[in-house]
Amino acid sequence: MSKKLKEIPIFKSETEEREFWSKEDSTKYVDWEAAKSQTLPKLKPTTRTISLRISEAMLEKIRLAANKRDVPYQSLIKMFLKERLDEEFKIS
Repeated sequence: MSKKLKEIPIFKSETEEREFWSKEDSTKYVDWEAAKSQTLPKLKPTTRTISLRISEAMLEKIRLAANKRDVPYQSLIKMFLKERLDEEFKIS
């Protein structure tokens, strides 16, 4: 026997929807027991441009390492950061 769910309102803006869900219990509107996991393969994560000051010598080493791997140096920096963060936050 499934419970009667409330109808999700139509929102005029994302801000209005965000405010609504911050105050409402979603279990009144969604049957989470029937929910299925979804993969969104074409969804790209939001990125932000930052400024990073590093020494000329370090940048030259990064560029050499990137050249060896045939990848852009900024991509290599992101790869290095991801590897280190994965290691840092690994659940033991």
